[in-house]
Parts: sequence; C-alpha cells; structure tokens
Amino acid sequence: MKYSNKVTIWLFIGLVMVFVQVIVGGITRLTESGLSITKWEVISGTLPPLSDSDWEQQFELYKSTPQYIEINEGMNLDDFKFIYFWEYIHRFWARIMGFVFLFPFLFFLVKGHLDRALLKKLSVVIFFALLAATFGWIMVASGLVERPWVNAYKLSIHLMIAFSVYVALLWTFLSAKDVGSGFSDLPKMNLMPMVLLTFVFLVVQIFLGGVMSGMKAAVVYPTWPDMNGVYFPKVIFEASQWNVENFNNYDKNPFMPALIHFLHRNTAYLLFILGNVLSYRLVKFGNMYNIMALKRVGYLVSAVLLLQVVIGIITVISSKGSIPVFWGVLHQAGALVLLTVLVFTIFVIRIKK
Repeated sequence: MKYSNKVTIWLFIGLVMVFVQVIVGGITRLTESGLSITKWEVISGTLPPLSDSDWEQQFELYKSTPQYIEINEGMNLDDFKFIYFWEYIHRFWARIMGFVFLFPFLFFLVKGHLDRALLKKLSVVIFFALLAATFGWIMVASGLVERPWVNAYKLSIHLMIAFSVYVALLWTFLSAKDVGSGFSDLPKMNLMPMVLLTFVFLVVQIFLGGVMSGMKAAVVYPTWPDMNGVYFPKVIFEASQWNVENFNNYDKNPFMPALIHFLHRNTAYLLFILGNVLSYRLVKFGNMYNIMALKRVGYLVSAVLLLQVVIGIITVISSKGSIPVFWGVLHQAGALVLLTVLVFTIFVIRIKK
C-alpha cells in the first residue's frame, strides 16, 4: 500500500518528538531533576503549580525525599522550581506526544489510510511507549526511598525502552516512506552480518552508557586515555570485589563505577573499529554497484562514530565534580544519531524474501 504524505509527515513529526523527549530526559537526568515531582498524576499533573501555596506544597513533598535530605538540604524555592521545570517538561512533552499520536491515528484509521501492515508496526510503537511511561515511574520511585537518586540499572533500562520507541517508530516511518525501494540488489553483498554485529555492540554500549551516567562513573575517573593514571583499574581485578553486594550497592564501593567505566570505554573502542570496517565495506560496495546513497551512508557511519568518540572524551575529561550537562546530553544525542544511521542501514540492506 502506498501511504499518503500526511501519514508519513505525521510519523516523521512523531519521530522528531521522541528524539526531543530523549534529549529532555538527558537534561532532566544530568540536572538531577527527576525526583522533584514525587507523585505520578496522569491527569491532574498536566498543569504545573499555579500559586505560591501550590509551589510550597510541592516543595514540602520534595523535602521528604532522600535526595533533599542527603544532598539538597537548604535548597530555596527558586532552585526547586528549576529542577521541577525539567521534570515537568519531560512529563508534559510525553503527554503532548500522546495527543499528537492519538488524534491523527484515529483520523487516518477512520479514513482508511492505515493498512494491517502499518497497524502492526504502530502497535509495537504503542507497546514500547506505554512501557516507557510505566517504567519511567518505576525508575523515579526507586529514588524516593533510601537512595537520593534513581537506581542506575533502572535508569538505563528506561533509556533503552525510550530508544526502542524511537527505533520502532523509525522503522515504521522508513516502511511507510518505502525508503528501501531503490536498494533491491543489496542482499547479494552480504553486508548484514557486519551491520548487525555493529548494531549489537551499539546497543550494549548505550546500556553501559546509561548505567555509567546513573552511577556518575565519569566523575570518579575524569581522565583520558588513562583512568586516574592507569589503564586497568586495580579494583576490578580483585576477586573479593566480584559479589552481589557490590553490584547492588554500587554507590557504596569503588568497584562498580570502575568496572562500568572501563567496559564503556573499551566497548567504545571496539565499536569504533567495527563501525569503520562497516563504513569501508559500505563505501566499497557503493563504488562497486555505483550506488551513491550507499557510499554516503558509509561515510556518515564513520563521521558520526568519530564525532561520538570525541564528544565522549570531552564529556569524561570535563566531569570534574559533576557531569557537564551540555556535553553529556550531546553525547546521548550522538548515540541516537548513530543508532538512526545503523537502523537505516539495516532497513535498506535487509534480505528481502
């Protein structure tokens, strides 16, 4: 079925909105704003506090959280309004996305612009979107008891689900746009194993990056190419450190921050090598088959990888005392851009049956 421009524009707008939501989520995380709203109010939470008494009520609720008691005690109302703003925007943007998706969806459905194939893909998008919203509250709730911040593992899972929403919607958009129609001969090139391997490494790297951010591991080792003077942190080679207690209570020992940081760095190096091998092969086959688009994708993979590594290094060496919001968010955006390029590559070279 050939889909109307209205449908593809609607899907593209949704894609951009999800991208923005991931960026706002990154700002919310790095400004430590995620715990400022202590309740999950789907309807009544649509409006922010509108009076001084409303603000005081929200502030009093926040004062009972571990984050305020252990980290932000003495914070004034204006400072609270700043962190409240980012969490509110993060939730409000999610609500806006729901409306932008729902009403056009119903319109297109009634008008017969959506066939069964597209509806199946959209159902996957809806599933991940609902899962992201649900797990978002589970993540926030983990920081309202005992710890003064959200659980790093739950934070990373929430990030992965958000990326899954984006990937599912991107795949739906590419399908509706029929982007791969000009690449019918590509399965003969046998590029898929290399692309999928690179994609798997990227997924692992994104997860490690989320955990690393949640543990603030960059602040512990704000140096490059070494980690505080050594390449292999001694603590990760101590057998006694490999236990469940250290895994769960990562904020009370040096082992997990060191391990996650080490893994994130070295997975980045492997991903950089794999990505550039993939880039070389894409350019090679693009020349062989005289497909300019394939060559451009190859060059783009290499360029985004290089830029992402540079931004990652800048983020690490700038994390003295705290993670810089600008560089941290830019690094997360770079991961999403790289993911976009790889998903596009998988889409256009996938084996057609």
